[in-house]
Amino acid sequence: MQITAALVKELRERTGAGMMECKKALTETQGDIEAAIEAMRKSGQAKADKKAGRIAAEGRIEIAIDGTSGVIIEVNSETDFVAKDDNFRQFVSECAQAALTSDAADVPALMAVQVDGQDLESRRAALVARIGENIQVRRFDRVRSEGALGAYLHGNRIGVLVSMAEGDEETAKDLAMHIAASRPICVDADEVPTETVEKEREIFRAQALDSGKPPEIVEKMIEGRIRKFLAEVTLVGQPFVKNPEQTVGQLLKERGAQAAGFVRYEVGEGIEKKVENFAEEVMAQARGA
Repeated sequence: MQITAALVKELRERTGAGMMECKKALTETQGDIEAAIEAMRKSGQAKADKKAGRIAAEGRIEIAIDGTSGVIIEVNSETDFVAKDDNFRQFVSECAQAALTSDAADVPALMAVQVDGQDLESRRAALVARIGENIQVRRFDRVRSEGALGAYLHGNRIGVLVSMAEGDEETAKDLAMHIAASRPICVDADEVPTETVEKEREIFRAQALDSGKPPEIVEKMIEGRIRKFLAEVTLVGQPFVKNPEQTVGQLLKERGAQAAGFVRYEVGEGIEKKVENFAEEVMAQARGA
């Protein structure tokens, strides 16, 4: 029997399991969806992956490097306690190494990579069943550098990879530490998206017009604020964390170095976390009793 996309989709919706597990189960049961569900329940797969709907905003950032090539990856769990678990840490390390050594272009492709004879998705599902929390590989990026490659991990929650066009490893590491602390959005002003600049310009214009100053003065105020904004969000414009008396741009010039690009990850950024209110939960249960 042909295993259609619609059949896989239905099984995913009914079990919460991953696409690859659903397709595998359907293949083994010749397309019998009820038999597939029963087999997945027996193996613990369906029960484990029903946890996939729960918010996973904790976890770890991992970096793996081979010469001038590096990978940064984020794997999420529901709690910080699990993020420190040895089994979880081993899984994150396996994912980072697989991302570094494979040609996987995205997370689904990475989860199909075999590690010790088992794909990473199956290893993830087994870990979910063992630990009892939703665990998700969220994202990864590869960085290949023509020059030195800088890396920095702040605990397990913030990670940075920096590629250098020119400069030594010490400078690359200094930049990585700076980026972890100061959160620039790009290397220089040329890389700031036009829409971002225009959005800020409109905000500044609205603020400046309220001042009642002449139009020519307003325009000068706007341009001044734009220059300040660009200095705040670009790597080369920010004060260097180790020496705020000089900008990163001045540091690079002093050392004859040039940054090519960077990737900065922080655990859970952009994920809406569930806020638990224990008192409200108790009251809700009391009202329902």
